[in-house]
Amino acid sequence: MLIHLKITGFLFIVLSLIHLFFPKYFNWKNELKSLSLINRQMMTIHTFFVALIVFLMGLLCLTSANELITTELGKTISLGLAVFWSLRLFIQFFGYSNELWKGKTFETFIHILFIILWTYISTIFWVNYFLINPSTNSLPS
Repeated sequence: MLIHLKITGFLFIVLSLIHLFFPKYFNWKNELKSLSLINRQMMTIHTFFVALIVFLMGLLCLTSANELITTELGKTISLGLAVFWSLRLFIQFFGYSNELWKGKTFETFIHILFIILWTYISTIFWVNYFLINPSTNSLPS
């Protein structure tokens, strides 16, 4: 489990850094022009804080993987992260219109990649919460 939490931490940090490219990739300079100032600023500020919290989740997993496995607080944090990332997986299916990816090779690839990513991440936290024995750091025999 330790290695999976560290992989998850690495993935979170990469994901957070990808957010730096959102404004240019999604052409926010032009796309957000028609929004009011408050809505434009909310988009950029909320994106920054999403990236920050994902980065901090990554640091937590990289620096405190053992504590996530072996302590009651770590188990509780894992439960919260399992719920959070499971909801993110649900949103991947039901929050985005299939018009955004259907029939588009790159967008379909990204859609499937994120389904796999959210499934992996949420599974790691669910398994850690429910199945990992804190004294042995492994699944029960």
